[in-house]
Amino acid sequence: MSPAQTSLESLPEVFPVFPLTGALLLPGGQLPLNIFEPRYLAMTEDALAQGRLLAMIQPDRSHPATEYGSALLRVGCLGRLTSFAETDDGRYLITLTGVARFALVEEKAMQRGYRRARGNFRPFAADLAPPRLEDFDRPGLIEALRRYFTQRGFDVNWQSIDAMADAALITSLSMVCPFEPMEKQALLEAPTLSERAQTLRTLLRIDSHETTDNSDPDNVPRRLPS
Repeated sequence: MSPAQTSLESLPEVFPVFPLTGALLLPGGQLPLNIFEPRYLAMTEDALAQGRLLAMIQPDRSHPATEYGSALLRVGCLGRLTSFAETDDGRYLITLTGVARFALVEEKAMQRGYRRARGNFRPFAADLAPPRLEDFDRPGLIEALRRYFTQRGFDVNWQSIDAMADAALITSLSMVCPFEPMEKQALLEAPTLSERAQTLRTLLRIDSHETTDNSDPDNVPRRLPS
């Protein structure tokens, strides 16, 4: 199944889930992972044999644990395993490319020690279409990004950033910037790419200590309500 052929009907009803705090996978984004725990080695092997699909989702520390482990947040992202290498010491180095977000419906019985879930992709069907941006203020985002990187002392290849297409820029920055877990969840759950760009800009401004007020149209809470 290539990305061009992906449709709602082709997505699995039940799939492996990798709960990882602070890890953000977005549609079209690429997430490198270092797999070493036996249950996740098994998960990777099964995914390679069964369509190369597995999902990333964050644990929900605000709710009690379940019979499967930590409670999970209600939205995650399914990814396709697009790169795989095995190290001499038995680890797997993989890359997941985001396919589509899902709403968590329920967890299913574990398999070989890893967790599985049933998800609903229909609320996020637009993830399978080419990305669309409306009223994107790229100069405003770049200005907020410069202040954020300057504040943190990051060394940045600005030529590479300038060369990135708008959608790729928003996705990449959302995934790699070291935001708090619930801030990353806010980026994941943003309904549209345009709203994700707005949320990203606001988080950059907040984290670089730029003041905002309640009249600011792109002001968002630093934490999502549970």
